[in-house]
Amino acid sequence: MSSTAAKTPQKTKRKLENGKKKPKAPKDEFGEKLDIKPVITAPKPADEYDYDSSDEEDLRNTIGNIPIKWYDDEEHIGYDKHGEKIIKPAKKGEIETFLEKMEDPDYWRKVFDKQTGTDIKLTDEQIEKIHNIASGKYPTIGYNPYEPFLDIYSSQKEIHPIDNRPEPKARFIPSKDEMRMVSRMVHAIKMGWAKGPKEKKEAPKVYDLWASEDALDNVTKTQISRMRVHMPAPKVALPTHAESYNPPEEYLFDDEERKKWEETEKEDRVINFMPTKYDALRKVPQYDKFITERFERCLDLYLAPRQRKMRIHADPTDLLPDLPNPNDLRPFPTCLAFYMRGHTGQVRCITVEPERGELLASGGEDGTVRVWMIATGRCIKTFKMDGEVTSVAFCPVAERTLLAVAYEGKYVAILNTGCGDRLQNQQTEKLLAETPTESQEDGAVVTWRKSKDRLVLKMPNEVRQVTWHAKGDYFASVAIDDIAKSVYVHQMSKAKSQCPFQKRKGHVQAVAFHPTQARLFVATKIHVREYDLARCVLIKKLITGCKHISSMATDGNGENLFLGGLDRRFCWMDLQMGNKPWKKLKHHTAAVRSVAYHKKYPLLATVSDDGSAMVYYARIYSDYSKDNELYPVKRLRAHERTSNDLCMLHTTWHPTQPWLITAGADGTIALFTY
Repeated sequence: MSSTAAKTPQKTKRKLENGKKKPKAPKDEFGEKLDIKPVITAPKPADEYDYDSSDEEDLRNTIGNIPIKWYDDEEHIGYDKHGEKIIKPAKKGEIETFLEKMEDPDYWRKVFDKQTGTDIKLTDEQIEKIHNIASGKYPTIGYNPYEPFLDIYSSQKEIHPIDNRPEPKARFIPSKDEMRMVSRMVHAIKMGWAKGPKEKKEAPKVYDLWASEDALDNVTKTQISRMRVHMPAPKVALPTHAESYNPPEEYLFDDEERKKWEETEKEDRVINFMPTKYDALRKVPQYDKFITERFERCLDLYLAPRQRKMRIHADPTDLLPDLPNPNDLRPFPTCLAFYMRGHTGQVRCITVEPERGELLASGGEDGTVRVWMIATGRCIKTFKMDGEVTSVAFCPVAERTLLAVAYEGKYVAILNTGCGDRLQNQQTEKLLAETPTESQEDGAVVTWRKSKDRLVLKMPNEVRQVTWHAKGDYFASVAIDDIAKSVYVHQMSKAKSQCPFQKRKGHVQAVAFHPTQARLFVATKIHVREYDLARCVLIKKLITGCKHISSMATDGNGENLFLGGLDRRFCWMDLQMGNKPWKKLKHHTAAVRSVAYHKKYPLLATVSDDGSAMVYYARIYSDYSKDNELYPVKRLRAHERTSNDLCMLHTTWHPTQPWLITAGADGTIALFTY
């Protein structure tokens, strides 16, 4: 009883210490305890490749340290660790980016990773590091650069030293050993045995021309800079045939040349020696002026100053202006559509029917005026003239099928083409029949008469050009000769002609009416004058800068003039900016024969004898705060040069389409389309 009571508290205590009951030992089927030892398993060793903190192992893209732009044209952005391609993620549109910015509260934490093409979300620690770097702090979080300093020395100044022992007496008595050494030195000097220190031989200095200047002293810097800016002496001129010991006969002086050379001053002589001929090289004596010439050359090198010219190493392409992409300036003609053949000589002039642009009229050296269908390139009518045609011009009024023709023999004819609308042809015939040619004054300089289906004007001189006024009643003619009365203005409704100028202002090359006002532009070889026809006064005189004007054209408002010259120049005159050219270009290698400006599109064309037509994008702004734009966009070629170096003689634009038509000296007409 007592033993049981004694054991019970110990069992209870053991249970409390272990915290749980001890498991019972297993038994077999007969109730005997089995002696089973527990199997202890060794812990699994950690894999060293399960985690690696290096940056390169954390990257999903394994392309290495190469520019990511090499994959701009590829569908993938790199390769993963298994060698598989990493396809580029789809690019987010602006709408998706905006929605993500509005809906995702952690959008501000994301940054774009170029190497993987995805957005990475930054942790709080990374954001705090970025803030520290941006504010100029240490990137390490919690780093304190101002740790408390431990002062190991006392900061108090003591009055008494630590060791106050007095100096020993031996420090105040001269040393006998030093006295003996000094006496020996004095004796050696007296006997001449002692010698001073040997002078060190300085090794020659070798300068490193490629060394950094920061690592050199000032003297070395000066010497290196002097060597770098060294200017070599100019080379001696190579000997010529006259300096040979056996020069050709034409280099030897005769008696007259010898006398002239001897009488000329030394400074004025072309050569400072007299050519001499010897039979063999062994007979050539020593040059008596060798020492003198060497000495003079040394004086020239020493006394004559030389200057180094600093060249600017710049890329020529950087100096060119930035031009827009030609594709953004379309439409403009780019290719040859077809030729119109029929003339046997030069095609000197062409003109297009206004507004509709269905018909084209051309005049040639063969004395014919041909009317063409532009859509098909077929000649539908031919007029035979009595001489070579120099100019043709359609009437600008669309209801009249009139064509003005200037041809040799001092004649200007007004024709009815008879093509197009039948009602318009009848009205034109009626207009020609009602022209009062009988009412002209006796002794008139210009005579009007009717001949079959046309009006014929007998001019006092050969006519170079004929041009219409915008209303279709007036037209002007220009004579070839350089005379005072070279310009005539004709009124068709009254069959009258008058010369507005009585004094010669220069050799007139071309005239043009103002599109909207009663003004006339008269171009001489180097100037352009603008006259008011209503008041008969000179308004403005323009200085073109051309040496010989060959053609002139105006824009739709009459505020700009385009001039072509035989000196290969093209000038743009902006009448609102002054009397000098706004632009002067020289893109042709031969004379500019004709200039044309499109009525609908901002296109300008020039043709030249070099066989090319230059097309420009010429934008004219009505807003004076903006500058006009002029860009060359295309160079077209279609005609061959003749034996007299003529090629493209005239050009014009289609009124509604960006088509360019050119007339060539080879007898063909070319149509360029886009």
